[in-house]
Amino acid sequence: MVLQRVSQASVTIDDTVHGKIDQGFMLLVGFQDGDGQAELDYVTRKILNLRVFSDADGKMNLNIQQVGGAILSISQFTLYADTRHGNRPSFTDAGDPQMASKLYDAFNTQLAATGVVVATGEFGADMQVALVNDGPVTICYDTDHK
Repeated sequence: MVLQRVSQASVTIDDTVHGKIDQGFMLLVGFQDGDGQAELDYVTRKILNLRVFSDADGKMNLNIQQVGGAILSISQFTLYADTRHGNRPSFTDAGDPQMASKLYDAFNTQLAATGVVVATGEFGADMQVALVNDGPVTICYDTDHK
């Protein structure tokens, strides 16, 4: 998963804005076969507790809930691209689409259940994502290395 702190972000599908946020996180979310509730719990906890927003002293010391931020969650199987051989990436490490779609929905529901506003893209859709990376702050989470 790739997390970017943003001052604004949006996702457009078929020339229609599908999701939009102001201050918060834009997430690029991918799953592998074998991922499940333990991985969802881990990344949910890490995202909600990540202290990368400025406090009154300008220090990165506040989490998303403390600043009233929102999340734009975008499914992206290409995070698991294998580029070791040749010039055309392989996506065999990406999770089965049916399983990954269910995990993506469950992940977004779990995040929203905490009170954080969650906007989403559409699993499997061709999406155009726009964002203003604030900082820039970009953090990668790999549940294989938790």
